[in-house]
Amino acid sequence: MGSLPDRIVVYGVTGSGKTTLAGRLAEITGIPWHSVDDSLAWQPGWVPVPDEEQRRRVARLVDEDRWIIDGMFSEWRDIALPRVELVVALDYPRWVSLCRLVRRTVVRCVTRREICNGNVESVRGILSGDSIIVWHFRSFARKRRTIRDWEADPAVPVVRLTSPRATRRWLRAVTADRASP
Repeated sequence: MGSLPDRIVVYGVTGSGKTTLAGRLAEITGIPWHSVDDSLAWQPGWVPVPDEEQRRRVARLVDEDRWIIDGMFSEWRDIALPRVELVVALDYPRWVSLCRLVRRTVVRCVTRREICNGNVESVRGILSGDSIIVWHFRSFARKRRTIRDWEADPAVPVVRLTSPRATRRWLRAVTADRASP
């Protein structure tokens, strides 16, 4: 398999497990991990970070030698993509990501666990027109097309994983590679 590069994006549809996988890769490799939602996208009170500020933050981040980020927004993809050495794409069937997303959202709503710079999910938020679940439906096809377009482009190094089982297998191989002398 070879060793992993130093600049990695974990990309996928909403609810696919990008943050979990990015955190695990950071543990295995020691590469600094930056959560898009926490570091770049959201302020307290669910106030979005303005696009120009996101672009500034991303430019600073991707200028570093080593990083893992758990997503890539279209508003700043043009800054990050030229520096990416590997895209790990979670291209799961809708039912997988949607089930994960609903379960995660309900648990966070019930436990009031803080996410994204101190924000919490609420029943009102779940039922709103701009909820994360609605976003899943709005963005699913576009994100899958993006993954497949990147996979077809030799300029973008992509590992496309199509199931949680494939992801676990790939992660075991990465871990074994790191353990080899």
